[in-house]
Amino acid sequence: QVQLVESGGGLVQAGGSLRLSCAASGSIFRLNAMGWYRQAPGKQRELVAVVTSGVSTNYADSVKGRFTISINDAKNTVYLQMNSLKPEDTAVYYCKYQQARGSGYHDYWGQGTQDTVSS
Repeated sequence: QVQLVESGGGLVQAGGSLRLSCAASGSIFRLNAMGWYRQAPGKQRELVAVVTSGVSTNYADSVKGRFTISINDAKNTVYLQMNSLKPEDTAVYYCKYQQARGSGYHDYWGQGTQDTVSS
């Protein structure tokens, strides 16, 4: 089992910044990918940013140039630096840890952190 603890969410004005952290513990081995997703009210959960194999990064088009994902391997922690925030960035942000298992993968999710951007 992998446990994920998220922190750093909150309320910010448009144009401001937030930094999210997600610390993984437990059976943290065979990591394939770690990243952030978000879900706004009435919408499906969507990818925000992900790091795969510790090297490759992928961002949603809507956050490119504003958000930066990074991983501290020593602390088993993934970060999401969010700058130039917009009201449409308001959502619950979830951390995901994807672990390789046999020929497939298993996903672990954090509890979510609410980020609200006021106009």
